Amino acid sequence: MSSLSQILHTISYMGLPLLFAMVLHEYAHGWMAEKCGDSTAKLQGRLTINPLAHIDPFGTVILPLICLMLPGSFLLGWAKPVPINPGNMHQPRRDMALTAAAGPGMNLLLAVASALLLALILTIDPSLSIRNTGDAETISNLFGTMFLRPIAVMALYSVMINVFLALFNLLPIPPLDGGRILTAVLPPQPAMALARLEPYGMLILVGLIVFDKELGILHMITGTFVKTLSGTILSTALGLRPGATE
Repeated sequence: MSSLSQILHTISYMGLPLLFAMVLHEYAHGWMAEKCGDSTAKLQGRLTINPLAHIDPFGTVILPLICLMLPGSFLLGWAKPVPINPGNMHQPRRDMALTAAAGPGMNLLLAVASALLLALILTIDPSLSIRNTGDAETISNLFGTMFLRPIAVMALYSVMINVFLALFNLLPIPPLDGGRILTAVLPPQPAMALARLEPYGMLILVGLIVFDKELGILHMITGTFVKTLSGTILSTALGLRPGATE
């Protein structure tokens, strides 16, 4: 088990980006549903960015803490799903696909915004180091140490967290967003067959997590796709800085 100081250090940098990623993911679902004619989330007070309206005790608090305490684990969590009624939508199948895609889409937008924020900070202070060297003298000034560096580190984590959540939620397994998108775009008969898996979706996900060493599906997402997409977003954003050579 990781040391308490290391866990607290990780929480201090990853907690806020993860909370924003989960809350805005759910807000995006509700926002898109309203645009498609369903105001259920708004009527129930869920069309808000107030974290208190979206926090799920297990998915938002307990599970991320467990992930942080398990060596080699990845950070996983979720917020309370926003209520959606497809019967209120203009074109239920199309609109459900759009509503499901809005969550991962928001995470990708947050990843890009975080990368641009990191690029801006490094433009303000090019000498800033986002690595924890443990030597305060290597930081050029107090402003960078106390203010810019923590924001830069959180922005870096935000890119990776949001890319992971976007790709994870796009797995074609109901009730994940990818499963809902696939259910909405498939012909009626295959769509109904896939929808019948939803009651067992969480068991399938737990199985993927438990047996990931043998199956390698989640490792492929976290180890290949997330790193590749995160690296592309970061390198593109950092390349926009004045005088950048990359």
